Amino acid sequence: MAFRPLPARSPAALLREEKPLRALFNEAQRIDQLQQLLASQLQPAAREHCHVASWREGRLLLIVTDGHWATRLRYQQARLLRQLKGFEAFAGLERIVFKVQPSFTSSSAPVTEGRLSSTAAESLKATAETVSDPRLREALERLARHGKSQD
Repeated sequence: MAFRPLPARSPAALLREEKPLRALFNEAQRIDQLQQLLASQLQPAAREHCHVASWREGRLLLIVTDGHWATRLRYQQARLLRQLKGFEAFAGLERIVFKVQPSFTSSSAPVTEGRLSSTAAESLKATAETVSDPRLREALERLARHGKSQD
């Protein structure tokens, strides 16, 4: 008996026919709409650090990337609550809860090998010549080799 995979169905057909998938898609759209409304009320610098996790029973749960931003947003909580209540999508909003959840994506620039300036390298070489301890002299000379070459 051979395995026969089910015929592939289009994404539109899946969304129309599969109730759990359709409910999940609708919830994702709802959260995206709430995120846009929230972003319109946040300072531009805070927008990338604050995301809507859920909104139900009058409670809005926001995920914040670090404690610094959570503290700043808690100070603005009353203002934010008042402004969000003005939107129809947030009708019945009673409370905002902040949860800190650090982002694990690498948003920083790739690490590059550091280079000393030629002046710093020369200073390290000169210092190495005056040191009597052989291990320290060797370490200073190694560091000096990381200096930029004078081309």
